[in-house]
Amino acid sequence: MSAADFYGLKRLILTQFRNHARLEISPKASAIALIGPNGTGKTNILEAISTLGPNKGMRGADLSEMSRMGDDGGAFAVSGLLGDGGDEHRLGVGHESESNRKITRLDGREIPAKQTLDILRMIWLTPQMDRLFAATQSEKRKFLDRIVVSFMPEVSAQLGAYEKLMRERQKLLEENVRDKVWLKTLEEQAASAAIAIAAARIETLAALQNEILNRPDGEFPKSQLILRGDIEEQVSQGESHIKIESAIAEKLHANRAIDSGAKRAVFGVHKSEFSAIHIPTQMEAQNCSTGEQKALIIGLILAQARLVSLGLNNSENACFKRPNVILLLDEAQAHFDSKRREALARETLALNGQIWLTGTDKYLFEAFDKSGEYYSISPSRAEQINI
Repeated sequence: MSAADFYGLKRLILTQFRNHARLEISPKASAIALIGPNGTGKTNILEAISTLGPNKGMRGADLSEMSRMGDDGGAFAVSGLLGDGGDEHRLGVGHESESNRKITRLDGREIPAKQTLDILRMIWLTPQMDRLFAATQSEKRKFLDRIVVSFMPEVSAQLGAYEKLMRERQKLLEENVRDKVWLKTLEEQAASAAIAIAAARIETLAALQNEILNRPDGEFPKSQLILRGDIEEQVSQGESHIKIESAIAEKLHANRAIDSGAKRAVFGVHKSEFSAIHIPTQMEAQNCSTGEQKALIIGLILAQARLVSLGLNNSENACFKRPNVILLLDEAQAHFDSKRREALARETLALNGQIWLTGTDKYLFEAFDKSGEYYSISPSRAEQINI
C-alpha cells in the first residue's frame, strides 16, 4: 500500500491512559497486531483508539476511569495522525477532569465529538460481545444502533433526542406534572425521532442482510437478521410516515397512566428486538455454541466493515464515499482453529481500512505474514517485532 492511498492511523500517542504513562506507535501497515500476556495493556490501546470516535469508547467506561491512576498519573490524552487517501488529519481527545468532559480537536481546532464521523468510522469486537445474541435486548439494540450510525451518522442525533425526550416525559409522568401541552410536545417530538430511527434500522439491516447473503460460503457462517418492533413493522409496510408519526404520538398519550405506574415507557423504538438465525443450521443464534455465536458476530462485523468502506449504494445521504473504517478486534482469534484464523486474515486484509488486533501469542497472527506489523506490548512500551 503506497503512502498516497494509505488509510488509517499513521501515528498514535497515548498519554496517561490506563496503564500507559506514554506510548507511541507509528504504523505503516493496514493490519497491526498487538501481542503480549494478559494485563500488559493491549486492550487499553484499542480502547484509546476507540475514544477518537464520538462516544466514550468500546468499553463504555466513564472518562475518569481511563486516566492513569497513582501519584504520577493524570488526565488522559489520545492523539493520532490519520491518513485519508493522501490527506492527513491530526485528531486528538482529552479528558477535562474538572468538568469530566471529553474534548475533541481536529487539526488543532476544538470540534463537537460527533464531527469525527466526517473522517472516521470505528467498528470493534470485544470478548464481551462473543455471546451478544444471548445478551439482553437492550445490549442487542445498542449494537444494532452502532451499526446504523456507522452508515448514517445523522441518526446519532435522533437517537440522543429520542432518549432525552422519553426520559423527560417519564419524569413528568412520575412527578405527576400534568402539563398537557408540554407532554403533547414531548410525545410529538419523540414520535418524529422514532420514525427516523425505525426507518434507518430497516434500511441498514436490509443492506447488511444483502451483503451477508451475497458473500461466498466460508468459515464465518451466514446469519438471517431479524428486527421486531411495532413501529418498524408499520414503516416496513409502507404506510405514510406522517400517519405513523401521528399514531405513535397518540399511543404515547394513551399510555400515560400505564407508563407512570410502570415507571417506564412500555411502547416505542426502545422496545424493539434484534436477533438472528444461524442459517446453516436454522438455529436461533442465542442457542448456538459460544464458538458459533462468535463466528456469526465476526461475519456480521466484516459485512458491516465492507459496507462502511464502500458506502450504501441506495442512499447518497448515507453513503460515505471513501475508505474510512478502523476495525478493532480484541482477542478475536482466541479459540479459533487455523482455518478460521486464515479466513479472518484474508477477509480483514481485503477491507479498505485499517485493522488493529490483540492476542497473547505470535502464532495467532501467522496468517497475516508480511502484510501486517507486529508489536510486543508492555506498559508504556510497544516494540516492533517479526513473527
